[in-house]
Amino acid sequence: MGRKLGYIGIDQYGTSYRGLKYPRKDLLDKLGRKHADKMWADVLHNGVYEKNEPKRHHIGYIIAGLWIRVYTVYDWGKYE
Repeated sequence: MGRKLGYIGIDQYGTSYRGLKYPRKDLLDKLGRKHADKMWADVLHNGVYEKNEPKRHHIGYIIAGLWIRVYTVYDWGKYE
């Protein structure tokens, strides 16, 4: 994988929040808020839960009624 550049957040309306270094803090600053709830997603493999696998994982934040999914951004450099 290439070098990690930071994070990007995309809400349910398609608005993107770019240049995030610390996603939670940066999103709260951009939206002028002080509270964020974590957003979780179920982990399924071919439609079923696997034994000894976590049942859910953290995928983003809910801030001011916006469901913001956070993605890691990598450069297009050489893959290792």
